[in-house]
Amino acid sequence: MNNQNNFKPYIPAEKVTPEITVTSIIMGIILAVVFGAANAYLGLRVGMTVSASIPAAVIAMGVIRVIMKKNSILESNIVQTIGSAGESVAAGAIFTLPALFMWAAESDSFSSPKFIEITLIAFIGGLLGVFFMIPLRNALIVKEHGTLPYPEGTACAEVLLAGEKGGANASTVFAGMGFAALFKFIVDGIKAVPGGINLAFSKFFKGYNGEIGTQVYPALVSVGFICGPRISSYMFAGGVLSWMVLIPIITLFGAEAIIYPGTKTIAEIFAKGGAGDIWGSYIRYIGAGALAAGGIISLVKSLPLIVRTFRDALKGMSASGTSGNERTARNISFKVVIAAIVVLTLLIWLIPAVPVSLLGAVIIVVFGFFFATVSSRMVGLVGSSNNPVSGMAIATLLVSTLLLKATGDVGTHGMTAAIAIGSIICIVAAIAGDTSQDLKTGYLLGSTPKKQQIGEIIGVIASALAIGGTLYLLNSAWPFGVSDELSAPQATLMKMIVEGVMEGNLPWALVFTGVFLAVVVEIIGIPVLPFAIGVYLPVQLNACIMVGGLIRLFIEKKKMAAEKREEAITGGTLFCSGMIAGEGLVGILLAVLAIIPFGKSTLADAIVLKLGLPAYVSNILGLVVLALIVLSVLKFSLPGKDKAGK
Repeated sequence: MNNQNNFKPYIPAEKVTPEITVTSIIMGIILAVVFGAANAYLGLRVGMTVSASIPAAVIAMGVIRVIMKKNSILESNIVQTIGSAGESVAAGAIFTLPALFMWAAESDSFSSPKFIEITLIAFIGGLLGVFFMIPLRNALIVKEHGTLPYPEGTACAEVLLAGEKGGANASTVFAGMGFAALFKFIVDGIKAVPGGINLAFSKFFKGYNGEIGTQVYPALVSVGFICGPRISSYMFAGGVLSWMVLIPIITLFGAEAIIYPGTKTIAEIFAKGGAGDIWGSYIRYIGAGALAAGGIISLVKSLPLIVRTFRDALKGMSASGTSGNERTARNISFKVVIAAIVVLTLLIWLIPAVPVSLLGAVIIVVFGFFFATVSSRMVGLVGSSNNPVSGMAIATLLVSTLLLKATGDVGTHGMTAAIAIGSIICIVAAIAGDTSQDLKTGYLLGSTPKKQQIGEIIGVIASALAIGGTLYLLNSAWPFGVSDELSAPQATLMKMIVEGVMEGNLPWALVFTGVFLAVVVEIIGIPVLPFAIGVYLPVQLNACIMVGGLIRLFIEKKKMAAEKREEAITGGTLFCSGMIAGEGLVGILLAVLAIIPFGKSTLADAIVLKLGLPAYVSNILGLVVLALIVLSVLKFSLPGKDKAGK
């Protein structure tokens, strides 16, 4: 199968070096909270998160090796292991839990989730993801070493091995954080520059109500650069279809009609809010149908791989156990793992803050272990960015909601329970994928698996404690699903699925339009999930992501040596990772300011500049900001003649 028995890690098994230290724990916890909060903000805004493993590894190496003058690569690896857990907990939580806030805002029969409820759901889901992965390590990481590349895990190992470059790389990440923080504060803090530029075609072509434009945010450009031109173009294509085709058709043929779920004629809706209100009333349901279909299609296409993975993993567990005598083969005891899973299952059932019955607890354990296996295998092959976590969550929500409804658990309690089940499963899948990548990094470097697993648990606990406060803070400043700032696309989709099963109140005509749109896209060979996300999100957001993709395309096509091109892409990726973190953190800061009273308004309102600029001047300023963002990414990707490819 492979030659894992001949594999020799960077640090031999017989050599013992510092791993879990006070320094690594404190740094790891800080990074887990920082990247968790930043990714929560990003995910609630655009419906996707980015891996924090590589920037966490770079920062760890930069601080420990360059600033602290310590030559301890395994200590840096523990920092990265703890720090990357925050992003995964955030991803699982923001895809589902905001639905509870949205229900509370819509109906008095629902109450906002308590802080302890969010914390416990994140805590249980995260720990289950880690414990499910422990017995799978030997089957998937060790035995499949020559088969499963685990791209992010391997990249993190390479970053840590390139220790002499750690200081420069870390400075690139921090430069991105500072740059994006400044521009985010200028755009959304003091509002000196508009956050978006729009062009309504109805001003030039009577009867054609298409609209195009772009936002001007560093994080969105960064997402496009990291995802690359192909994924960015699929998202942009979905946005163009929605805003340049579907919206004009709806306004053309249905102008005088009142179409559910709208309560006014389409002409009245458009007259009041333009293409944006048509999108909010109709297009997002089409996008939700496409997203749901895309998630299920991705899951179905993976079924042969899923079945084979699950079978091989179970064989690997039974054949070789989960622990060994060598330092590099020691895991947390299998007995401890089983006991922990049993205790967590009972906690799901017994703790009132988690509104899940015994049936729900059983569903979580069965689906959780299955999807942890799937998640680990998928990220091993295609990387964390392509892990179909949303598809797993959709499948779980559909099954659990149907079972709950069949057993009479409906209404407020049943809907809340369905989201709680989906949340835990989503976090399980996200953490299992992250743990797999981290264990791969450790396997290549020669880390002690048991210590890495303890590091994952520390990261989960820190992130679970932070995510509740982050969600409450963001929702207080910009209510989920209804604000322009945080549309929470994935959570809105999960909410609609539960409502559709429990109450049957979805506009099914629009939803099925999206479903079969996704089917057509899949048939012609276009990756359906990024396209569906593009249909769902505003085109202005997709356009900004496309700008980042075009920057990446420019670098990929520029004439230079292959290794120089790789260095340029790495430099741009690190700078963009820093920009995502910087913008996310300022977003959190602005959320704090938005809930602090100041006079008759809030502190956030008090710092806003009332410039009153003409629209054309504002648009020019927005284009200038976007140009500066593009130039900054190019600067850190192509900093000199060497990388320009002489």
